[in-house]
Amino acid sequence: MNAPTRRGFFLQVGAASAAAQTPGSAPCRPGFLNPRTGAHPYCSDAPGSRPHVFLITVDMMSPDHWRPGRDATSAIHLPALRSLWADSVFFSDAYCASPLCAPARASLLTGRPSYILVNNERAHDGHETSLRPSDSIFPEYLKAAGYDTRHCGKGHLGAQKLHDAFGENGDGWDRWDPPVHSDESYLSYLRQLGVRTQTYRREIRGLQQDRKTPGNSLGGWIQQAGGAPFPLEAQYSSFLAARAVSKLDDALTTSKPVYLQLDFFDPHQPFSIPAGFEEREKAIRAASRLPASYSAAASRGFRADPTLPRVYDLYRRYWGLYNPATVEDYRAANALQMEVVDHAIAHFVRELKRRGLYDESVIIFTSDHGEMNGRRALVDKGVYLHPEILRVPLAVKMPRSMGIAPRIEPQPVSHFDVAPTLLQLAGVTPSARLDGASLLPLLHGRPHTPKPFIAECGWHVTANFACAMHDGRYLYSYNLADQPELYDLRDEDPVNLAASTAAEHTTARAGLIDRMAAFLQSDPRWLCYWSPFRLDHYEFLPKPGGDLQLQTR
Repeated sequence: MNAPTRRGFFLQVGAASAAAQTPGSAPCRPGFLNPRTGAHPYCSDAPGSRPHVFLITVDMMSPDHWRPGRDATSAIHLPALRSLWADSVFFSDAYCASPLCAPARASLLTGRPSYILVNNERAHDGHETSLRPSDSIFPEYLKAAGYDTRHCGKGHLGAQKLHDAFGENGDGWDRWDPPVHSDESYLSYLRQLGVRTQTYRREIRGLQQDRKTPGNSLGGWIQQAGGAPFPLEAQYSSFLAARAVSKLDDALTTSKPVYLQLDFFDPHQPFSIPAGFEEREKAIRAASRLPASYSAAASRGFRADPTLPRVYDLYRRYWGLYNPATVEDYRAANALQMEVVDHAIAHFVRELKRRGLYDESVIIFTSDHGEMNGRRALVDKGVYLHPEILRVPLAVKMPRSMGIAPRIEPQPVSHFDVAPTLLQLAGVTPSARLDGASLLPLLHGRPHTPKPFIAECGWHVTANFACAMHDGRYLYSYNLADQPELYDLRDEDPVNLAASTAAEHTTARAGLIDRMAAFLQSDPRWLCYWSPFRLDHYEFLPKPGGDLQLQTR
């Protein structure tokens, strides 16, 4: 499982490259992300031309707003995204590695499960909340291979790696919420527009446990300080799109291929819906229905569900969605906020087309993680491994000249696959371990062998260290301090089937337990889970022999 030595890596890659090259082709060129120290060796085959690459992410997107077959998708108006998806291979069964902002982003950029298991605002003293300087992220390799790399928007991974990859860290704001009152560039942008800063004209709030005292603010509809309407072009996502276009134009002056990463905060709460969406709100509310699991929670008086781990009850009390009207407001605002960010994406894509870049560029769209959107009387996400917060949209638009036909691709994939895909496309082979597999064969319609996928969570509103695997049909979540979960991935509002005695469910559970056991004990990074997993699943697994203390041999 260890990475090869630098010398061994270059010998192996050089031999393989020489064997594969055609007469007259360029040799594989060795390099290092840090030439002074020799850290992070890689090999670059220097293809004749590399496409521009644009990675667009949104934060916390509900499957209700993108997953094919969902009733809610027909009511939401996303013309820019739907046009992009229609030009892409859209992966309808993609998963993030962790359902929290910082851990999810760390895994996406490194291509590996992250040791970051908490966002910085809730971290205990000593918790890792930023990527280590010794880590490598895939934009660093693109930069080393000749790309002009730019970033705009939410970072939440610390400043060092963004500086290493993009040469600056002013735009990778390292916080969970948007700096709408402290981002000097944004405040200057508002002044240029003649717009004052935002305040709420209609705000969504949960309730504390007494069901009377106002609790968490979930944002809502905004106006300018003083009461004037807040225009769409002044909303923070619009600012980010405009800033990204400016960065793109700067990058294009270098005559290098461009990698630009545009990370929106929307549609994450607290929502900030500007003026002009009044008619859209009416249409969305008319089509919206409360999830069945919310109604079930209300019928229990919002008492703990005995079929679920305790973590769900803690989050129910945290959000305090005791009033159905609050959930209806949230679901409407969530959809409207997605429409707001679609307008911003439309601006960015329109500018790509104006510059003649769209057709031959690679554009990847995804979300860092999912969103409960009212299910189980929950919104947002948390340290539990429910399908709604592990699912992410993933669209890959390839250069038109490559002849890859747009389609909906049902094969399960994950965020781990993004880094190896872009690195292969750029002709870069790093020595660093990657836990995904390049999607290029699958994009071309050829056989694709996925690597085992596992998701993990740790600390947020509460602590719940858990890991999960799926087989394409069922997802099994192992919670170290509580009961397990088994979900049918076909269901929009799934129930926990871990205790079901139906033959199909017991077979699925046993198969996933076997699969997880094999994975956890095969990789030293996961022995922390294997140690309790084999105790909790003693009756399902082959009986261990001898000492269980994992002594060093």
